[in-house]
Amino acid sequence: MSRVLDWLDDRTGYRAAIKVALDEPVRGGASYAYVFGSVLTFVFVLQATTGVFLAMYYSPSSSDAWASVAYIEDQVTAGWFIRGLHSYGASAMVILSGLHMLQTATYGAYKKPREMNWIIGVVMLALILAFALTGYLLPWDQTGYWATKVATGIIGTSPAIGRPLQELAQAGNQYGNLTITRFFSIHVFILPASFIALLVAHIALFRRHGVTPRWGRSDEQLDRATQPFWPDQLFKDMLAIAAVFAVMVGINVYTHGVGLEAPADPSSNFDARPEWYFRPLFQLLKYFQGPMEMIVSLGAPIVVGGVLFALPFLDRGADRSPRARMPYLGVLAAGVVLTGVLTVVSFRDDANDEALQERLAAAEHDAETARSLAVEYGVPAEGGVAVYTMHPDYQAKKLWRDECAGCHEGGDRRGPEIVAGYNSREWIRDFLRDPSGDRFFGVTKINKMKPVELDGVDFDAAVELVYAQTGAEDADPALVAAGEVLFDEGDCSDCHSRDWETVDELGPNLGRRGSVDMLAAFIADPAHGRWFGDANEMPPFAGKLTPDQIQTLAEYVAGLRTASP
Repeated sequence: MSRVLDWLDDRTGYRAAIKVALDEPVRGGASYAYVFGSVLTFVFVLQATTGVFLAMYYSPSSSDAWASVAYIEDQVTAGWFIRGLHSYGASAMVILSGLHMLQTATYGAYKKPREMNWIIGVVMLALILAFALTGYLLPWDQTGYWATKVATGIIGTSPAIGRPLQELAQAGNQYGNLTITRFFSIHVFILPASFIALLVAHIALFRRHGVTPRWGRSDEQLDRATQPFWPDQLFKDMLAIAAVFAVMVGINVYTHGVGLEAPADPSSNFDARPEWYFRPLFQLLKYFQGPMEMIVSLGAPIVVGGVLFALPFLDRGADRSPRARMPYLGVLAAGVVLTGVLTVVSFRDDANDEALQERLAAAEHDAETARSLAVEYGVPAEGGVAVYTMHPDYQAKKLWRDECAGCHEGGDRRGPEIVAGYNSREWIRDFLRDPSGDRFFGVTKINKMKPVELDGVDFDAAVELVYAQTGAEDADPALVAAGEVLFDEGDCSDCHSRDWETVDELGPNLGRRGSVDMLAAFIADPAHGRWFGDANEMPPFAGKLTPDQIQTLAEYVAGLRTASP
């Protein structure tokens, strides 16, 4: 092995390169205050690595993006873990960069001769936020789509250059396939290349000027306390890296990765919420209306960026003690506090908004439905919201909507109301009490049936008899038997039969009423003598729909008995 390493060093000079990398004096001694840069570099490498794995399965198109992310989440081995690390890595980058800048500012490391390193760091922070913004859209789910659309809409309100910038970002006038390919290209090519170039410059300048030691010690004290980067500082860096990675893995495992909302639906009304690191601006905009909203949305980032850029040129004194720099550090501290307060208030307001929570719960249900359908049936070539067409009930609901809903739902009905709960005990009870009411046959010419004048147990028995015809397994046999006696000995049998075969009675045959086979036969030919005969107003569907379609409709209507409203 020694001979191999000697040969490799002779050809590459790797030992000298390692020495250059590790042979760095840490003036004043190693410190955990200096670990943030190394941890940030590690997390960036982790982001790049997990991003490469995700790119192996990801398809940057509006039709395939959501499906590919759902596939990563639910079917690729450890896909949820890789994507979770990538997402939590984005949050870690934001947090660590903020801590790094606070430590740098506290130590006065932006002062002469390190101004350029501070400025590069501010630009790198902007790139980190750009990474987050462009990556947010890539799953092409409801959250990413609408939140990013709001963000680009804010850009579009900028005077003069706003509209061109918006069109440049979204690759045209509207969000679509070119938008996602544009964001993907920026996210995986332009931003990484820019960040790496700045990172190299940042590290080179850091090596040129060295660490900025803690204030309050003389040059002699600092020189005596100097330690080498290897192994003293590197050991602390590695401990910090291990701790951050352990926290990321722990959170990722605990939450089982990150969420994936339902596919982006441009026709929907979705409550867009940005990621937590954009929440302060989101909350701030709630306090301004009209033109002021545009001014604040554009002005706040400019003010924050301007303060950070100007800091080295405003605070030019030689003293790095925080006490001597209170006005400047106070501005930074106020900004941090305001950011934290706005973030907390934003989440608190959402948590206290019951209507919003209900909408979010419905959106979560849609997401779970979409993902389960994608796993079980796959996603059609149309992609996105087309996944819902794979639901077994989809064709039935579409048939119902196209063929039946116009007459049986809403205020312009021409037939009895047929919605969730149809043919349940409660529905039958209401019908028998008021068969000619507007909910039932009052909107038709078949409105001659009188209310059933039974009370107590007798009425319950009549309801149970009709209910049992549907084939419901929970029908009470004793009540059904009592209902049969009431039916045969009372007035009901004067107009109705319940044997399935008898035709041309005054009223429809009640045999198997509400069962799938009865409904299929009825939908095919409602004017059959078994039911309404010449008094029928409903068109037959035997020639219009196929037998399979009629069967699908019958199963759908029968299923309404146990459906929730």
